[in-house]
Amino acid sequence: MSDAGAVLDDLDGESAELDLVVTELDRGQWALATPAPRWTIAHQIAHLAWTDRAALLAVTEPDAFGAEVEKALAAPGTFVDDGAEEGAGLDPAVLLDHWRDGRERLQRALRTAPAGARFPWYGPPMSTASMATGRLMETWAHGQDVADALGVRRAPTARLRHVARIGVRARDFAFGARGFAVPGEEFRVELTAPDGELWEYGPADAVQRVTGPALDFCLLVTQRAHRDDLALRATGADADRWLDIAQAFAGPPGTGRAAKGTPKGATEDAAKDAPKGAV
Repeated sequence: MSDAGAVLDDLDGESAELDLVVTELDRGQWALATPAPRWTIAHQIAHLAWTDRAALLAVTEPDAFGAEVEKALAAPGTFVDDGAEEGAGLDPAVLLDHWRDGRERLQRALRTAPAGARFPWYGPPMSTASMATGRLMETWAHGQDVADALGVRRAPTARLRHVARIGVRARDFAFGARGFAVPGEEFRVELTAPDGELWEYGPADAVQRVTGPALDFCLLVTQRAHRDDLALRATGADADRWLDIAQAFAGPPGTGRAAKGTPKGATEDAAKDAPKGAV
């Protein structure tokens, strides 16, 4: 099986797990607020459906996808919210069908894409494996928002390795997005997987280091938790700064989540304009 095929299998598994969480929700639960300001559970699923449709267009009609990029450039602060708002207004059963249909069509398109194909996206062009990995990261991150809204604890799985890898690879982007100089040396990242395995990135003798649970690292880089609430450790000034600014998604840096116990009013104004659908 190719690397892309393995990622697509994991994407299918991540989507199916979230599907099980939302499939039995009643209309009132679909309207529950999630940690993303002004986004309900319906908005979260609508965003995933909307992004799957955009990805399908990029894979099957790359020229037509250019028009979608133009729309994003014309309204960079609202186009993601607009897409989620439109879908969230649908009947929950219809929205669920749209999400299921879109992700299944995207799976088929990616599995039958020519070897070596690259597809346009809102950032740099993406390979089949990269597109699938990005969709898995979004599905996991927005699934976390849904789980938080419902008070559900999700058991972490080995699929987190894809999210962790994006987070590590996006280090330089995170520094640049904040206007900081990109560190010239590689970092060592050691993450403990859900099954106890050690996931290792970067040279073993690197001075700048990050260690901790893989789940916590994934929550951090998708900005689903504040570093103060996570068991991550940084060694070195640059690594320490990275944990303050890490993001695994393209686009402007978000405000992230407030630390537990932070008064709501202290972060409300900053959060209301944050890009909810960045991942």
